[in-house]
Amino acid sequence: MGTRVGTGYDVHRLVPGRDLILCGTPIPNKLGLDGHSDADVAAHALMDALLGAAGLGDIGRHFPDTDEKYKGADSMKLLAEVRRMLGEVKINNADITIIAQTPKLAPYTEQMTLNISKVLGIPESAVNVKATTEEGLGFTGRGEGIVAMAAVSIEGSF
Repeated sequence: MGTRVGTGYDVHRLVPGRDLILCGTPIPNKLGLDGHSDADVAAHALMDALLGAAGLGDIGRHFPDTDEKYKGADSMKLLAEVRRMLGEVKINNADITIIAQTPKLAPYTEQMTLNISKVLGIPESAVNVKATTEEGLGFTGRGEGIVAMAAVSIEGSF
């Protein structure tokens, strides 16, 4: 048995005509995230963190955007598939940071935490979702996109 840590990072552009979904939570907003799937940037960062910690590559390897079966895919279902890929690995914790100038995400982080907890089968206390702004700087500060970063700790035989 050993412990490993993984990190994930993802970014998607904000565009009109798309829903904004973060950690499986619909967020009312005039713009949504552009992507092949539902573009849930936070779930994507978390999937990459889990896959990386387990030495299983990244989401592009397992769910390529060139595969039509993932067009419009629910990222929480893809996260559940990543959890299945990990097998008997224990997920100790997951920490997610979402960087967005708008909308304000604090009212939604409790639901995001609950969603992640349920999909991964870990206690809510082992999941931390937080949001911050870039104080108007860069593409996120200008409201052009949203970034998410995630870190996880897992235990298992690798």
